Parts: sequence; C-alpha cells; structure tokens
Amino acid sequence: MLYETDIIKWVEQQISLIKEQRYTEVDWDNIVEEIEDLGKRERDRFLSSIRLIIQHLLKWEYQPEKRSNSWQITIKRERNHLKRYLRDTPSLKRYWQDLSKVYEDSRADAANETGISDWNFPDHCPYSSEQIQSDWFPEESY
Repeated sequence: MLYETDIIKWVEQQISLIKEQRYTEVDWDNIVEEIEDLGKRERDRFLSSIRLIIQHLLKWEYQPEKRSNSWQITIKRERNHLKRYLRDTPSLKRYWQDLSKVYEDSRADAANETGISDWNFPDHCPYSSEQIQSDWFPEESY
C-alpha cells in the first residue's frame, strides 16, 4: 500500500482523488488517522514549547550564576513559537488549563541538566501562563 511506502506520494494521490471528486477511491481510514495525528502534533509542539520555557525559567531562577545567553535565546525563541501557535491555532489555549504534566517533565529536565534535585524545585508550576508567554524573567535566586 502506497500509504506505508511513500507517504508524500500517497498524500498527493489523495489530494488528486478528492479534487477530482473520486471519493470512492479515497483512502478515508488513513486520511482520518492523519487528520487526528495532525491535531496531536500541533498540541505536542505547543506543549513542547511550554515545557522548554518552563525548564529554562527554572534553570534561570535556580542557577543564576550559570545564566547564559543560550538560555535566554531558547526562552525567547519558544515564546515566539507559542505566539505563532496561538495565532494560527487559537483552540490550543485550552491546554493552558492543566500544566501539571508539562511542569513535571520540565522540572525533571531542569533537574537532569542542572544536577539540582527535583525536590528543590516547587511541586507545582511557579509560573503563570502570562509569565510563560511574556518577556518576564525571574530575578529571584535560591
């Protein structure tokens, strides 16, 4: 099956079939699966940016002596990604409701990178969605 051997050619074929209104020949099962996966990929890209921002904000806050331009660049880049994702796909806003899983992963990543025990980081995300998205940086050090 073309879907399993050359996805790009399969996509082009499916587009042609739909444009030509040859609906009985369309591979609907795989089209539905691809559309579902597209939504998941968009959500995952959005959450990945949040995760990176939180991770780097934690490092920024808890290792002020190691602050680097690289951390700041990563935070700013991912904030720009968030703005674009939300502009292009406003329904992604609903994923701000529960940051607990994203925060757990961010905290673990920050702990792995800094050598600081994850017990030293707060149990719950200390940053609001506004802080995560804005130009804000923590200035407190612990």
